[in-house]
Amino acid sequence: MAHEGVKHDYHLVNPSIWPLVGSASAVLLALGLVVGLKGILGIPKGSWWLLALGAIGVLWTMAGWWVDVTKEANGGDHTKIVSIGLRYGMMLFITSEVMFFVAWFWIFFEMALFHHVRVGSPIDDVRTAWASWPPKGIEVVPPLQLPLVNTITLLLSGTTSTWAIWALERNDREGAKIGLILTIALGMLFTFIQGYEYNHILTEHLFYSPESANAGLYGSAFFMATGFHGFHVIIGTIFLIICLIRLMNGGFTPTKHFGLEAASWYWQFVDVVWLFLFAFLYLIFGAGWGH
Repeated sequence: MAHEGVKHDYHLVNPSIWPLVGSASAVLLALGLVVGLKGILGIPKGSWWLLALGAIGVLWTMAGWWVDVTKEANGGDHTKIVSIGLRYGMMLFITSEVMFFVAWFWIFFEMALFHHVRVGSPIDDVRTAWASWPPKGIEVVPPLQLPLVNTITLLLSGTTSTWAIWALERNDREGAKIGLILTIALGMLFTFIQGYEYNHILTEHLFYSPESANAGLYGSAFFMATGFHGFHVIIGTIFLIICLIRLMNGGFTPTKHFGLEAASWYWQFVDVVWLFLFAFLYLIFGAGWGH
């Protein structure tokens, strides 16, 4: 907020509708997913209009909030002190995302490392369900095929995002644009490949086995971890597209480009998470190498 006569390094933001709109939209999004899958509150299963309404609200919030923050940056409100705060905020956000993925890894490691502990259970179904990992009879995704291609794709995208930052800091705006375009293209390629892999898993019933009582546990752990990572890739791609639009419209300078830095940090985080997913879900425990 602009305060006439007040001279300090801090930026007091104007009252904003976006926290309220974003929160309400997120609730509608979650509620709409439940309604579409199960049907509640008198709304029949398969009704997706509430989900669509929540998604529109979330996208509107993202667009509006990004515009406001960009105006603040262009207006000189992002002083050195404010920039430090923004960096701390992004670091804390990424830390919270790390803990989010810890939960999915936790359940996967619980089943992969300690399934034998429950073999001594007096309950027959529990002994059967936890007898082996991966579950008996299911066909896992070959780790050295599409998952390896996606790993190479994301690693390449990490280098191109770093190139974009490096080029901008040297006032090479064309190089920065090329680096961003390549990163976005690689991110889209990753999403396409993962979608193709999911379609193959579902159509070929790879994670289904009438012989195993815990086949559903494997599928749930796999899709929650890789699916939410894929969702983060989509968010990161949108983040990078916004940065590219700003760069093409004359935004960012060699000394002031935290928006692009934040997008690159987020993208590197997505890369690192995928390396853990590939190493443990696909390569070691997914393929049975961790026995």
